[in-house]
Amino acid sequence: MPIAILGPTASGKSGLAVALARRLGGTVVNGDPYQAIQGLAIGTGQPDEVEQGGVPHLGYGVLPLSARPNPTAFGAQVREWLSASREPVLVTGSGLYLRGIWDQLSDLPEVPTALVDRVRRWGTSLGPPVLHRFLSAVDTRRGLELHPNDRARVQRALALHLATGRPPTELLPGAGTGLPTGWRVLVVSPRRERRRERVEARVAAQIQAGWREEVARLLTGGHRDDLVALRPLGYAAWMAAGDPRAIQATVVQETQAYAKRQATWFRNQVPQAPHWDPDAEPLEAAFERLGLR
Repeated sequence: MPIAILGPTASGKSGLAVALARRLGGTVVNGDPYQAIQGLAIGTGQPDEVEQGGVPHLGYGVLPLSARPNPTAFGAQVREWLSASREPVLVTGSGLYLRGIWDQLSDLPEVPTALVDRVRRWGTSLGPPVLHRFLSAVDTRRGLELHPNDRARVQRALALHLATGRPPTELLPGAGTGLPTGWRVLVVSPRRERRRERVEARVAAQIQAGWREEVARLLTGGHRDDLVALRPLGYAAWMAAGDPRAIQATVVQETQAYAKRQATWFRNQVPQAPHWDPDAEPLEAAFERLGLR
């Protein structure tokens, strides 16, 4: 029976997954599309050898930078990794991609790359609030669901509308919601103030590990277009250059906002799943909520 460890970035879900896999003799399986891409190890938080703790890990840093993951195709890939693993422990903070992994998304029509690029250019020239107003004009419900600064989802929804002529909400609802049969699920959920502190500590550790240098290597290697197309969290700030302290503050702010959206999604979309606070409860409490004695 597979286990899914969910939660916002910097919540401690990867550490819990390692502890679970060690206890079960299992494998940690990545469910984050950005952590699956080569070259983004530091900025996306791909666990290094020490963090892996001698436990098998699958699906980290295996896709080329030219990859453009989408929830349906990436979900199918993760299901293959899960099937190939003994006692798999899935880890992800992405609600949309989790629906793809659980095969709970409708089959979306293909959106031409040229159309996606055009919407991205609009976003760059006009700014996120303007694109969000465009989306709200064609799909009020989707506009209410998305924050104006959630660039990736706003742009994806607009591109889908332009490709089909239909409101995105007519296409996005999946075949099912909630928890799929046969899964044990736990949401790692630090308190809000600790979540913010954890994000600050994580960004500082990533910078210390060489995040800025990682971005510089990618740019020198000719991967600017890949980074622009992928839009991994925090990379655009480092690409812009400037005062490192100001960049760090920007990345912390962006990451905290993202972590807040993640926490809200898991609270609202999988309310049946038990929660575990890593700062207030022992590890055994997490095991017990997963039915492991």
